[in-house]
Amino acid sequence: MAHDTATTAEDIKAVPVRRYGRWAVAVVVSVFVASLLYSAARNERFKWDVVGDYLFSGRVMDGLWLTLWLSTVAVVIGVILGTLLAVMRLSSNPVLSTISLVYIWFFRGTPVLVQLIGWAFIGALYPQISFGVPFGGPDLISGSGNDIITPITAAILGLGLNLAAYQSEIVRAGLLSVDEGQVEAGKALGLTGSQTMRRIVLPQAMRVIIPPTGNQAIDMLKTSSLVSVIAVSDLLYSVQLIYGQNYQQIPLLVVACIWYLFFTTLLSIGQYYLERHFAKGNVRTLPPTPLQRIRARTSGMRFGASGGGGGAGA
Repeated sequence: MAHDTATTAEDIKAVPVRRYGRWAVAVVVSVFVASLLYSAARNERFKWDVVGDYLFSGRVMDGLWLTLWLSTVAVVIGVILGTLLAVMRLSSNPVLSTISLVYIWFFRGTPVLVQLIGWAFIGALYPQISFGVPFGGPDLISGSGNDIITPITAAILGLGLNLAAYQSEIVRAGLLSVDEGQVEAGKALGLTGSQTMRRIVLPQAMRVIIPPTGNQAIDMLKTSSLVSVIAVSDLLYSVQLIYGQNYQQIPLLVVACIWYLFFTTLLSIGQYYLERHFAKGNVRTLPPTPLQRIRARTSGMRFGASGGGGGAGA
Protein backbone atom coordinates (compact mmCIF):
# COMPACT_ATOMS: atom_id res chain seq x y z
CA MET A 1 0.00 0.00 0.00
CA ALA A 2 2.85 2.31 0.88
CA HIS A 3 4.61 1.42 -2.36
CA ASP A 4 1.51 2.31 -4.39
CA THR A 5 1.22 5.65 -2.62
CA ALA A 6 4.83 6.51 -3.36
CA THR A 7 4.45 5.53 -6.99
CA THR A 8 1.31 7.63 -7.35
CA ALA A 9 3.04 10.65 -5.82
CA GLU A 10 5.93 10.32 -8.23
CA ASP A 11 3.58 10.13 -11.20
CA ILE A 12 1.89 13.44 -10.31
CA LYS A 13 3.15 16.29 -12.45
CA ALA A 14 2.55 19.91 -11.51
CA VAL A 15 0.95 21.87 -14.34
CA PRO A 16 1.60 25.64 -14.22
CA VAL A 17 -1.44 27.89 -14.24
CA ARG A 18 -2.12 29.33 -17.65
CA ARG A 19 -2.85 33.01 -17.24
CA TYR A 20 -4.33 33.70 -20.64
CA GLY A 21 -6.31 36.73 -19.42
CA ARG A 22 -3.17 38.43 -18.14
CA TRP A 23 -1.36 37.94 -21.45
CA ALA A 24 -4.39 39.12 -23.42
CA VAL A 25 -4.62 42.33 -21.37
CA ALA A 26 -0.87 42.89 -21.74
CA VAL A 27 -1.12 42.55 -25.52
CA VAL A 28 -4.09 44.94 -25.74
CA VAL A 29 -2.40 47.55 -23.53
CA SER A 30 0.89 47.22 -25.44
CA VAL A 31 -0.86 47.72 -28.77
CA PHE A 32 -2.73 50.75 -27.41
CA VAL A 33 0.45 52.37 -26.04
CA ALA A 34 2.35 51.63 -29.23
CA SER A 35 -0.42 53.20 -31.31
CA LEU A 36 -0.36 56.34 -29.15
CA LEU A 37 3.41 56.67 -29.49
CA TYR A 38 3.22 56.09 -33.23
CA SER A 39 0.45 58.66 -33.58
CA ALA A 40 2.43 61.27 -31.61
CA ALA A 41 5.60 60.56 -33.59
CA ARG A 42 3.80 60.90 -36.93
CA ASN A 43 1.72 63.94 -35.99
CA GLU A 44 3.39 66.93 -37.64
CA ARG A 45 1.51 69.35 -35.42
CA PHE A 46 3.75 68.40 -32.50
CA LYS A 47 6.61 69.99 -34.50
CA TRP A 48 9.32 67.72 -33.14
CA ASP A 49 11.94 69.70 -35.01
CA VAL A 50 11.05 72.76 -32.90
CA VAL A 51 11.17 70.60 -29.77
CA GLY A 52 14.68 69.49 -30.72
CA ASP A 53 15.78 73.07 -31.39
CA TYR A 54 14.71 74.35 -27.96
CA LEU A 55 15.30 71.28 -25.77
CA PHE A 56 18.84 72.37 -24.85
CA SER A 57 18.56 76.08 -25.60
CA GLY A 58 20.19 78.50 -23.17
CA ARG A 59 16.98 80.10 -21.92
CA VAL A 60 15.39 76.72 -21.25
CA MET A 61 18.53 75.50 -19.44
CA ASP A 62 18.59 78.62 -17.25
CA GLY A 63 14.96 78.06 -16.30
CA LEU A 64 15.60 74.36 -15.68
CA TRP A 65 18.47 74.97 -13.27
CA LEU A 66 16.45 77.59 -11.40
CA THR A 67 13.60 75.07 -11.08
CA LEU A 68 15.97 72.44 -9.69
CA TRP A 69 17.54 74.94 -7.29
CA LEU A 70 14.18 76.21 -6.02
CA SER A 71 12.88 72.66 -5.56
CA THR A 72 16.00 71.60 -3.66
CA VAL A 73 15.95 74.60 -1.32
CA ALA A 74 12.20 74.21 -0.70
CA VAL A 75 12.58 70.51 0.11
CA VAL A 76 15.46 71.17 2.52
CA ILE A 77 13.47 73.89 4.30
CA GLY A 78 10.35 71.72 4.34
CA VAL A 79 12.11 68.66 5.77
CA ILE A 80 14.01 70.55 8.48
CA LEU A 81 11.10 72.75 9.54
CA GLY A 82 8.62 69.88 9.18
CA THR A 83 10.70 67.69 11.51
CA LEU A 84 10.84 70.51 14.07
CA LEU A 85 7.08 71.03 13.81
CA ALA A 86 6.46 67.30 14.27
CA VAL A 87 8.55 67.23 17.44
CA MET A 88 6.73 70.33 18.70
CA ARG A 89 3.37 68.71 17.91
CA LEU A 90 4.29 65.66 19.99
CA SER A 91 5.69 67.79 22.83
CA SER A 92 3.99 67.78 26.21
CA ASN A 93 4.38 71.57 26.27
CA PRO A 94 0.93 72.96 25.33
CA VAL A 95 2.40 76.19 23.91
CA LEU A 96 4.71 74.37 21.49
CA SER A 97 2.07 71.86 20.42
CA THR A 98 -0.50 74.63 19.88
CA ILE A 99 1.90 76.72 17.76
CA SER A 100 2.66 73.67 15.63
CA LEU A 101 -1.02 72.81 15.26
CA VAL A 102 -1.95 76.37 14.19
CA TYR A 103 0.91 76.49 11.69
CA ILE A 104 -0.14 73.19 10.11
CA TRP A 105 -3.78 74.26 10.09
CA PHE A 106 -3.04 77.49 8.25
CA PHE A 107 -0.54 76.31 5.65
CA ARG A 108 -2.45 73.13 4.82
CA GLY A 109 -5.74 74.99 4.70
CA THR A 110 -4.77 77.65 2.16
CA PRO A 111 -3.70 77.01 -1.46
CA VAL A 112 0.02 77.17 -2.16
CA LEU A 113 -0.68 79.49 -5.12
CA VAL A 114 -2.37 81.99 -2.77
CA GLN A 115 0.60 81.75 -0.42
CA LEU A 116 3.05 82.46 -3.25
CA ILE A 117 1.09 85.53 -4.36
CA GLY A 118 0.79 86.69 -0.76
CA TRP A 119 4.55 86.54 -0.23
CA ALA A 120 5.15 88.28 -3.55
CA PHE A 121 2.92 91.20 -2.54
CA ILE A 122 4.00 91.36 1.10
CA GLY A 123 5.16 94.92 0.48
CA ALA A 124 1.52 96.01 0.21
CA LEU A 125 0.98 94.94 3.83
CA TYR A 126 4.39 95.80 5.25
CA PRO A 127 6.09 98.58 3.23
CA GLN A 128 8.96 98.53 5.73
CA ILE A 129 10.23 95.29 7.30
CA SER A 130 12.68 95.11 10.18
CA PHE A 131 14.00 92.19 12.20
CA GLY A 132 16.09 92.68 15.28
CA VAL A 133 16.40 92.38 19.02
CA PRO A 134 13.03 93.13 20.67
CA PHE A 135 12.36 95.82 23.25
CA GLY A 136 14.48 98.56 21.71
CA GLY A 137 17.39 96.45 20.50
CA PRO A 138 19.24 97.03 17.23
CA ASP A 139 17.72 95.95 13.92
CA LEU A 140 19.50 93.10 12.18
CA ILE A 141 17.53 93.46 8.94
CA SER A 142 15.70 96.58 7.90
CA GLY A 143 14.44 97.85 4.57
CA SER A 144 11.64 98.00 2.07
CA GLY A 145 9.36 94.97 1.99
CA ASN A 146 9.77 94.64 -1.78
CA ASP A 147 13.56 94.77 -1.48
CA ILE A 148 13.73 92.12 1.24
CA ILE A 149 11.07 89.78 -0.14
CA THR A 150 12.17 89.53 -3.77
CA PRO A 151 10.30 87.20 -6.18
CA ILE A 152 12.92 84.47 -5.59
CA THR A 153 12.60 84.87 -1.81
CA ALA A 154 8.80 84.78 -2.10
CA ALA A 155 9.04 81.57 -4.13
CA ILE A 156 11.30 79.92 -1.55
CA LEU A 157 9.09 80.98 1.37
CA GLY A 158 5.87 79.99 -0.36
CA LEU A 159 7.09 76.55 -1.40
CA GLY A 160 9.22 75.70 1.64
CA LEU A 161 6.77 76.80 4.35
CA ASN A 162 3.89 75.03 2.64
CA LEU A 163 5.85 71.81 2.30
CA ALA A 164 6.84 71.95 5.98
CA ALA A 165 3.19 71.69 7.04
CA TYR A 166 2.71 68.44 5.11
CA GLN A 167 6.15 67.10 6.01
CA SER A 168 5.44 67.58 9.72
CA GLU A 169 2.52 65.18 9.51
CA ILE A 170 4.66 62.65 7.65
CA VAL A 171 7.38 62.82 10.31
CA ARG A 172 4.82 62.68 13.10
CA ALA A 173 3.29 59.52 11.62
CA GLY A 174 6.76 57.98 11.35
CA LEU A 175 7.61 58.79 14.97
CA LEU A 176 4.31 57.41 16.21
CA SER A 177 4.92 54.18 14.29
CA VAL A 178 7.85 53.31 16.59
CA ASP A 179 6.79 51.31 19.62
CA GLU A 180 7.02 53.15 22.95
CA GLY A 181 9.04 50.26 24.30
CA GLN A 182 11.94 51.43 22.13
CA VAL A 183 11.97 54.76 23.95
CA GLU A 184 11.82 53.03 27.31
CA ALA A 185 14.72 50.81 26.27
CA GLY A 186 16.73 53.90 25.40
CA LYS A 187 16.03 55.40 28.81
CA ALA A 188 17.04 52.12 30.47
CA LEU A 189 20.38 52.32 28.65
CA GLY A 190 20.95 55.81 30.05
CA LEU A 191 20.42 57.69 26.79
CA THR A 192 19.07 61.22 26.84
CA GLY A 193 15.90 62.16 25.01
CA SER A 194 17.78 63.57 22.01
CA GLN A 195 20.09 60.54 21.85
CA THR A 196 17.13 58.19 21.96
CA MET A 197 15.48 60.15 19.16
CA ARG A 198 18.60 60.17 16.95
CA ARG A 199 19.87 56.64 17.55
CA ILE A 200 16.73 54.58 18.17
CA VAL A 201 13.50 56.27 17.10
CA LEU A 202 14.45 58.08 13.88
CA PRO A 203 16.31 55.16 12.22
CA GLN A 204 13.21 52.98 12.68
CA ALA A 205 10.80 55.74 11.70
CA MET A 206 12.64 56.34 8.44
CA ARG A 207 10.96 53.30 6.89
CA VAL A 208 7.65 55.12 7.25
CA ILE A 209 8.98 58.61 6.54
CA ILE A 210 10.99 57.99 3.35
CA PRO A 211 8.23 56.91 0.88
CA PRO A 212 5.89 59.92 1.39
CA THR A 213 8.87 62.27 1.67
CA GLY A 214 10.07 61.06 -1.72
CA ASN A 215 6.61 61.71 -3.10
CA GLN A 216 6.69 65.21 -1.64
CA ALA A 217 10.07 65.90 -3.28
CA ILE A 218 8.77 64.72 -6.65
CA ASP A 219 5.61 66.77 -6.23
CA MET A 220 7.66 69.83 -5.28
CA LEU A 221 9.55 69.67 -8.57
CA LYS A 222 6.23 70.03 -10.39
CA THR A 223 4.63 72.42 -7.89
CA SER A 224 7.55 74.80 -8.39
CA SER A 225 6.04 75.63 -11.78
CA LEU A 226 3.51 77.78 -9.90
CA VAL A 227 6.21 80.39 -9.26
CA SER A 228 5.74 81.45 -12.89
CA VAL A 229 2.71 83.48 -11.75
CA ILE A 230 5.01 85.79 -9.74
CA ALA A 231 7.42 86.22 -12.69
CA VAL A 232 10.16 83.91 -11.46
CA SER A 233 12.04 82.62 -14.51
CA ASP A 234 11.73 78.91 -13.82
CA LEU A 235 11.40 76.28 -16.54
CA LEU A 236 7.71 76.92 -17.24
CA TYR A 237 8.06 80.71 -17.23
CA SER A 238 11.06 80.46 -19.58
CA VAL A 239 9.15 78.46 -22.18
CA GLN A 240 6.20 80.81 -21.77
CA LEU A 241 8.43 83.75 -22.65
CA ILE A 242 9.74 81.89 -25.69
CA TYR A 243 6.38 80.85 -27.09
CA GLY A 244 5.09 84.36 -26.37
CA GLN A 245 7.50 85.46 -29.09
CA ASN A 246 7.35 82.63 -31.64
CA TYR A 247 3.80 81.36 -30.91
CA GLN A 248 4.99 77.72 -30.77
CA GLN A 249 3.01 76.87 -27.63
CA ILE A 250 2.69 73.10 -28.05
CA PRO A 251 6.36 72.36 -28.89
CA LEU A 252 7.62 74.51 -26.03
CA LEU A 253 5.23 72.91 -23.55
CA VAL A 254 6.45 69.51 -24.78
CA VAL A 255 10.00 70.65 -24.01
CA ALA A 256 8.99 71.54 -20.45
CA CYS A 257 7.19 68.20 -20.01
CA ILE A 258 10.23 66.26 -21.23
CA TRP A 259 12.47 67.87 -18.61
CA TYR A 260 9.90 67.44 -15.82
CA LEU A 261 9.49 63.76 -16.73
CA PHE A 262 13.25 63.24 -16.88
CA PHE A 263 13.98 64.60 -13.42
CA THR A 264 10.91 63.07 -11.76
CA THR A 265 12.14 59.72 -13.11
CA LEU A 266 15.56 60.31 -11.56
CA LEU A 267 13.94 61.23 -8.24
CA SER A 268 11.77 58.11 -8.38
CA ILE A 269 14.86 55.93 -8.87
CA GLY A 270 16.59 57.63 -5.95
CA GLN A 271 13.50 57.13 -3.79
CA TYR A 272 13.45 53.41 -4.66
CA TYR A 273 17.04 52.90 -3.51
CA LEU A 274 16.47 54.91 -0.32
CA GLU A 275 13.44 52.80 0.55
CA ARG A 276 15.45 49.66 -0.16
CA HIS A 277 18.28 50.88 2.08
CA PHE A 278 16.06 51.61 5.08
CA ALA A 279 14.18 48.34 4.63
CA LYS A 280 17.27 46.31 5.58
CA GLY A 281 16.31 46.07 9.22
CA ASN A 282 12.70 45.16 8.49
CA VAL A 283 12.83 42.40 5.86
CA ARG A 284 15.12 39.41 5.53
CA THR A 285 15.24 39.45 1.74
CA LEU A 286 15.53 42.78 0.00
CA PRO A 287 13.68 43.21 -3.29
CA PRO A 288 16.00 43.01 -6.30
CA THR A 289 17.13 46.20 -7.95
CA PRO A 290 16.10 46.86 -11.57
CA LEU A 291 19.61 45.95 -12.73
CA GLN A 292 19.47 42.71 -10.74
CA ARG A 293 16.14 41.89 -12.36
CA ILE A 294 17.63 42.39 -15.83
CA ARG A 295 20.63 40.25 -14.97
CA ALA A 296 18.39 37.54 -13.57
CA ARG A 297 16.25 37.42 -16.68
CA THR A 298 19.18 37.43 -19.07
CA SER A 299 21.01 34.69 -17.14
CA GLY A 300 17.92 32.58 -16.51
CA MET A 301 18.02 33.10 -12.74
CA ARG A 302 14.94 33.73 -10.66
CA PHE A 303 14.91 35.81 -7.50
CA GLY A 304 13.28 33.85 -4.76
CA ALA A 305 13.44 33.54 -1.03
CA SER A 306 17.09 32.48 -1.10
CA GLY A 307 18.58 34.71 -3.80
CA GLY A 308 17.03 38.17 -3.74
CA GLY A 309 18.71 39.96 -0.87
CA GLY A 310 22.30 38.90 -0.85
CA GLY A 311 23.39 40.38 -4.18
CA ALA A 312 25.18 43.64 -4.33
CA GLY A 313 22.91 46.57 -5.08
CA ALA A 314 23.51 48.14 -8.43
